[in-house]
Amino acid sequence: MTSTTTRRAFLASVAASVAVPRLARAQRPRRYPISFSTLGCPAWTWKQILDHADRHGYAAVELRGIGSEMDLTRLAEFAPSRIADSRKDLAALGLVISDLGASANMHEKDVAARQKNLDEGRRYIDLAKALDVKYVRIFGDKVPPGEQRADVIARVAEGASQLAAYAQTAGVTVIIESHGDFTSSGDIEQIVKGVGSNAFAVLWDAHHTFVSGKEQPADTYKRLGTWVRHTHLKDSKPGAKDRDYVLVGEGDVSVKTQVQVLAANGYKGYYGFEWEKRWHPEIAEPEVAFPHYARTVGEYLAAAGVSPT
Repeated sequence: MTSTTTRRAFLASVAASVAVPRLARAQRPRRYPISFSTLGCPAWTWKQILDHADRHGYAAVELRGIGSEMDLTRLAEFAPSRIADSRKDLAALGLVISDLGASANMHEKDVAARQKNLDEGRRYIDLAKALDVKYVRIFGDKVPPGEQRADVIARVAEGASQLAAYAQTAGVTVIIESHGDFTSSGDIEQIVKGVGSNAFAVLWDAHHTFVSGKEQPADTYKRLGTWVRHTHLKDSKPGAKDRDYVLVGEGDVSVKTQVQVLAANGYKGYYGFEWEKRWHPEIAEPEVAFPHYARTVGEYLAAAGVSPT
């Protein structure tokens, strides 16, 4: 073989490797157990979401709408004929879906509205089973004016019990988020105990229990840690009207402390970044926020003794 031929072969192989899209890369790098919610990248396509997750060292993505569609069960990527391909997209990068974020609210009292939310929860559970996703997130959401909190907690638990029973047969776990009017660990504990199912657990939004619930992270985890399967982490600071979301480390929410509490207690789930760009378009773009979170929380995790895998 001549040196010219050898060089041509070498250049051809280099060109071919450069031309291979990131989605086709076979070897998965070591990553910290971090994820991001697609709430933070409302303009990205399915392939862009996976590419950015891979590029910035995320291990998982939380699906909360893609593009203009908030209902995941209506997405073309998750139609029965395309689910296998979408699962291959994930596997090619060594990524997983941490959970599916439904909009199902369990506080609803009106019969028709309640049924609509329960139906959504069941559709998401079906999709989770098809995608081999462990968790489906739901909300307690609101305590309607004029109602007793205890009555609403009981209603939330009853609705969650229905979904947990359905999820158990599918091998899926329903997780309720500390959100809305339910940011007290005491309320969440009542709901979880009221459901009493191993197919029902907690998504700890550590920002909300700290800012709205006025709880220190260690206190919240002491009460709920047994049931915490996923997390939402983010930072904020007081604004002109409400709280303003800022990059991690730039506000007064100690995400570092939250990470330390989770790690010290042997938490095995994902440290999830919920950047609410869809609801707050004025905050930083995901191209800025996502790599910043990966770097910053990666440092927090390393300091807390968590290693990439």
